[in-house]
Amino acid sequence: MALSTPLTGTELIDCAKANSNAGIELAAQRCGYNQDLEAFERQLKEDCDQIGISIGGFSDLSAMKQSMNLPGVEIAPDSKSKL
Repeated sequence: MALSTPLTGTELIDCAKANSNAGIELAAQRCGYNQDLEAFERQLKEDCDQIGISIGGFSDLSAMKQSMNLPGVEIAPDSKSKL
């Protein structure tokens, strides 16, 4: 779905990060930048800088997303009836 106004700020960062596995072309389109990949990446870098996140480009979002998936332990009841 193309947006009439391209996303900016944290909305752009969230959208780009959510679509990082789909590739830059699709992420740019979903964030409202259609085929203007340069504007998309430039705005993404600017917005990340404003909130203190340093990225070299769109591809860094995928690496950030993977690094945030830290291993952990799931704690859950043995069954639905035994809480």
